[in-house]
Amino acid sequence: MVNRVCVAQIGAPHGVRGEVRLRSFTEDPMAVARYGPLESEDGSRSFEIESIRPAKGHLVARLRGVNDRDAAKRLTGTELFVPRERLPAPKEDEFYHADLIGLAAVDGDGNQLGTIVAVHNFGAGDILEIQPAVGAAMLLPFTQAIVPTVDIKRGRVVVVPPEEKE
Repeated sequence: MVNRVCVAQIGAPHGVRGEVRLRSFTEDPMAVARYGPLESEDGSRSFEIESIRPAKGHLVARLRGVNDRDAAKRLTGTELFVPRERLPAPKEDEFYHADLIGLAAVDGDGNQLGTIVAVHNFGAGDILEIQPAVGAAMLLPFTQAIVPTVDIKRGRVVVVPPEEKE
């Protein structure tokens, strides 16, 4: 299981007083402010959200110690993480993307199809990117019909590719 989870990413500066656009990856976007200090991917920097508000298509946040546009601009693209234990446990049949990445993808007979290397969402639901040992990656919808079994403890998902469905 992953020890830290990416919950947000800093976007471009918003205005001249150090506010930043913030893309939240939490189910409730505003919840990102409730998880305490957020850390950079390497853990070298910590960020506290002083204020946050919704805007069109993103959030606008003021981070403690970021007081001007130049400081905000230097943070553009920074992914923000929290320790796993600060997050609520996922409900049944819900999964953190971080828990899915690295799982083996197998067919109904247990034959290895590849490894989940990413989970994407382009607006119509989650898509699993599965990289086989040889060849191009597969993109499959993360639905009950295509992925009927997720077994995090055993480190695998069972996949029924669309062409195999009856």
